[in-house]
Amino acid sequence: MGKGGGRELPHDAEDQSIFTAITTYLGIAVIFFFGRLRDKFGTITGRSRFRDELLPKHANEAPLLDPYGAAFYARRIKFRVQDCFFRPVRGRPGTYIDVMKQTIDEDGIRLKTTGEVQACLNLGSYNYLGFADDWDATCGECVHGALRKYGPASCSAQSDAGTMNVHRKLEQVVADFVGKPAAVIFSMGYNTNQLVLPAIANAGSLIISDKLNHVSIVNGCRASGAKVIAFKHNNVDDLERTVRKAIIEGRGEADEPYQPWNKIIIAVEGIYSMEGEICDLRAIVDVAKKYKCYTYVDEAHSIGALGKTGRGVCEHTGVSPDEVDILMGTFSKSFNGMGGYIAGSRELIDHLRSRCAGMLYSSSLSPVVAEQVLTAFRIISGEDGTDIGRERLQAIKDNANYFRAGLKEIGCSVLGDDDSPVVPVMLFHYAKISAFSREALARRLAVVVVGAPAVPLYGSRVRFCLSAAHTREDLSIALAEIAEIARDLGIRYTRSAFG
Repeated sequence: MGKGGGRELPHDAEDQSIFTAITTYLGIAVIFFFGRLRDKFGTITGRSRFRDELLPKHANEAPLLDPYGAAFYARRIKFRVQDCFFRPVRGRPGTYIDVMKQTIDEDGIRLKTTGEVQACLNLGSYNYLGFADDWDATCGECVHGALRKYGPASCSAQSDAGTMNVHRKLEQVVADFVGKPAAVIFSMGYNTNQLVLPAIANAGSLIISDKLNHVSIVNGCRASGAKVIAFKHNNVDDLERTVRKAIIEGRGEADEPYQPWNKIIIAVEGIYSMEGEICDLRAIVDVAKKYKCYTYVDEAHSIGALGKTGRGVCEHTGVSPDEVDILMGTFSKSFNGMGGYIAGSRELIDHLRSRCAGMLYSSSLSPVVAEQVLTAFRIISGEDGTDIGRERLQAIKDNANYFRAGLKEIGCSVLGDDDSPVVPVMLFHYAKISAFSREALARRLAVVVVGAPAVPLYGSRVRFCLSAAHTREDLSIALAEIAEIARDLGIRYTRSAFG
């Protein structure tokens, strides 16, 4: 295991034996080999369900998609597990959720719904504080009022006619809650990272990014034009080596005069969404201070879920928000909404309002959603005059730790840290993605499974997301079912090299 800041950190291959590694890669090789073989026969004979993809309609026509690139992945790999992704659901994403049953369509490729639904225990949604379960009682009245007052959308960018008083109010609430002078909100969490990073970094900048940062950060870094260097996941020693080396070498070529970077930004996440790990923020901030770097912390999964009062990874790790330059977060997890925010200095926020594409060209956050998030903030902070927020913050912590401990007792290879509501379990083998998902659905458990390219080829996993609304009975039933699935599929990797 990797070491960082004096403590051992788990990673994807923690419990992967030589036997598991060999069979994992062998299974992937078999899928690729027979996929290419079937494509070859399909091209020669014209007898394939994917004939339209393999054979161009006109001899001189170039294919729109590379038949042996991403299209091959979709055709021969993702197709085998397509029923495990994009499953249609009906109703709210609460503790229980209605999953719509599907069957293969007449073309033999696509899926269609049958009209039947199956009520399942929901272990996949980001309903961390349970607002989806009692929305009518906690948030419904305020949100319905906002719908009647504002309508569903602003129909404009924030820089034009899309800034409403509810937006300004939410921005101030966010800034106060996270402990920053100012904040700005966006209509989409993904775009918050993708559009803000290009607004604060350029060709003379360096972004040092955790190797496992979310793709929105990765794409934002690429779009900025800055030099990007990845450091080993959550490894502070490697981070410091990377920073030192970058400062010493500068941004010029080896035969050019020394040129310093105009800025160095260290980008990390509060909770890593595919790992369930909490960043070592105290040590990261110390490195940033030592070398005069800026810190950018993505709190998509940690804000509202970590810390005694829900104020995220800063509160959880004892780091003052003043020590972090840029705090990013989303409203789609703990707040039962959508969109994102950036909190920082007033100078930073003023700059983003005038330079960030998300402010200038994208429609502003729905005022109805803004009211939903405001209501959630009031409950979390106790401003509604109840103890609901405090109780739920304790419940999500207790549920996450109980469930994580139960999975470890079963013998599963569990990633992540205590207190994290994201609890991944390693499957390793690609074939076990569909096997686990289908078996869980048959037992009325709605789960999220993950494979390449979201994770490495050897890193297939099931990612459980816990909620404050889950009861201990819910979780105990789920653990009992998962124990049987783990035994049948051979994923008890901490007990045996063979699972």
